[in-house]
Amino acid sequence: MKEYNVAVIGATGMVGQRFITLLENHPWFHVKMLAASANSAGKTYKEAVGSRWAMQSPMPQSVADMVVLDATADVEKITSAVDFVFCAVNMKKEEIRSLEEMYARHECPVISNNSANRSMPDVPMIVPEINDDHSEVITAQRARLGTKRGFIAVKSNCSLQSYVPAIHPLLKFGVTKVLACTYQAISGAGKTFATWPDMVDNVIPFIGGEEEKSEQEPLKIWGHVEDGKIVNADSPSITTQCLRVPVSDGHTAAVFVSFEKKPTIEEIKACWKDFSGAPQALGLPSAPKQFLHYFEEDDRPQAKLDRNLESGMAVSVGRLRPDTQYDYKFVCLSHNTLRGAAGGAVLMAELLAAQGYLD
Repeated sequence: MKEYNVAVIGATGMVGQRFITLLENHPWFHVKMLAASANSAGKTYKEAVGSRWAMQSPMPQSVADMVVLDATADVEKITSAVDFVFCAVNMKKEEIRSLEEMYARHECPVISNNSANRSMPDVPMIVPEINDDHSEVITAQRARLGTKRGFIAVKSNCSLQSYVPAIHPLLKFGVTKVLACTYQAISGAGKTFATWPDMVDNVIPFIGGEEEKSEQEPLKIWGHVEDGKIVNADSPSITTQCLRVPVSDGHTAAVFVSFEKKPTIEEIKACWKDFSGAPQALGLPSAPKQFLHYFEEDDRPQAKLDRNLESGMAVSVGRLRPDTQYDYKFVCLSHNTLRGAAGGAVLMAELLAAQGYLD
């Protein structure tokens, strides 16, 4: 496979830091440039991050002395030197949309962890095991932008990466309605307990905008491409409640599901065990060998559900049982900054590279 030079835009934030650790020894992608706000520009990366390095592993030496560029002012310098960029900036939504389009119009593909362009009908929002075919809409997006190489592809909200993969292989039974309550780690807000002491021994039953994303984005993921646009699916009906909990990493979801053709518990388990997609078929570097892992348990699911399964790129599921109002209920857990954020974006970039969109 061809090797690519990449830049991380928004490199000083938590997701940017995660990108850097994931790309340190990546076989295809090599970090050549880092960019952030004007406040960080001109400093070395270790100076710009300072005490805010939040990863458990040390900062890679390959980037520590790299000079940080201005994400907005240095677009030409960056796009002339790399094959594509990963973007995880902390800006207003309209500013992010403008910035990402600027990179794309400079003929530089953008693999985005931001939400600003997720609602655009010609911007693919890809969970690689689920909707790899949505990349075909890139042709129409390039026509709109007037580009030959440049485009934007986005990763979905991190909370979806637990329950949407668990529901997806069950769609063949006609999923009619879903209730999902998510219990989301503080790293999803870019925080640690050191930087957010108020979260110690605390639960916040509201995350702004999260419930709307959690209810709407799955319908785009489960939609189809038609006339150069992604048409959202009409069903299932989804309602969510999203809570911030005092956990460092990992989003848990309690999920309730109803079906047109109610499967047996054994049929559901078999679907989860056998579920795979394009990343597994293509043998992509970041792909988990088994995407969904079901764990049998009695009253101790916390001893078995694991956010770090397969380097944090798999989803664990447990406590599958009948429900009185819905057909079934279960719990699931995924690592939010790995599968849910930077890791999911890296896997999406690997898929797009394998499909030829990054050449």
